[in-house]
Amino acid sequence: MKLGTILAALSAAVLAASCAAPGNISYFQDADLQAASFPVQETHITLKPEDKVSIVVNIPTGDDDLVKLFNLPYISQRIGSNFNSSVSAISGYLVDADGDIDFPVLGKVHVGGLTRSEVAAVIKRELIGRELAKDPVVTVEFMNLTVVVLGEVNHPGRYNIDKDKFTLMDALGLAGDLTIYGNRENVKVLRKAEGGREQSFTVNLCSAEEFVTSPVYFLQQDDLVYVEPNEMRARQSTVNGNNIRSTSFWISIASLAASVGTLLIRAVPTSK
Repeated sequence: MKLGTILAALSAAVLAASCAAPGNISYFQDADLQAASFPVQETHITLKPEDKVSIVVNIPTGDDDLVKLFNLPYISQRIGSNFNSSVSAISGYLVDADGDIDFPVLGKVHVGGLTRSEVAAVIKRELIGRELAKDPVVTVEFMNLTVVVLGEVNHPGRYNIDKDKFTLMDALGLAGDLTIYGNRENVKVLRKAEGGREQSFTVNLCSAEEFVTSPVYFLQQDDLVYVEPNEMRARQSTVNGNNIRSTSFWISIASLAASVGTLLIRAVPTSK
C-alpha cells in the first residue's frame, strides 16, 4: 500500500501544478490604489497630414448667411443598398502634406501639430483679427483618426479616436479587453515616426508603474496595438496540442502513473 500512496500523491501534485492559474493574468499587480502615485506625461492628439477634421463656426448674432459663409455644406450619404435611405453628415477638412487646410474665406490655415483646441483658437483669432466675425464659437472634431487593435482581444478591429487624450486602455476597452490567452506582459504598440520609420514599444500591463510611465500610455492616430498569445495559446496552436509542456500531457502522465500504481499493488502478493 505504501507504493500506491506515493504514486497517488505524486499524481495529485502533478494535477495541481498543471491546473494552477498563472500569476500574470491580473493587471497592475504592483498598484496600491490608496497609495500608488506614478508620473504621467500627458500627450494630446495633434493633427498630421491626411488627418480629417470637421470645423463648425457659430456666430451669436444668428446671421444665417454669415454662418453659411464659414461652414462647409452637409453632404448626404446613402445607407447600404437602399437608395431611399440616407444620412446627412458634415463635410471635413483634409490636412495636406504641409499641415494646412483650405478654410472658407481665410484660405490656407496651418493646423499641423496642433490640438483640437489650438485649431479652434487659430480659426477664432483669424476671424476676429480680419473683422469677419465678432466673438465666434469654433468647434473642432476628429473625423478619420483611428487606432487598430489586433491579436488576443475579444473584438479586434479599427476604432475611432474620440477625445484629445486617448490611452492604451481606452483602445483595449473598445476591443473588449484581452482574452484569457493574451500575454499581458508583452503588449506591442507600433507607431509611425518621422521619416517613414516605424517605432516599436512593449508594454507590461501587469505593472502599473511600467504602464503609466510608458511612452505609449497615450496613443496617437494610426497606432497599431498587438496583443500576442501567451504560452497556453501557443501550445494549443501545435499540431496535436499535446506537446511535453501542455496541461493535457501532464494529465495523461498522472493518469497513467495512477493506473500503473494500481496494477503494481494488485501484482504484489500480500503476506499472511
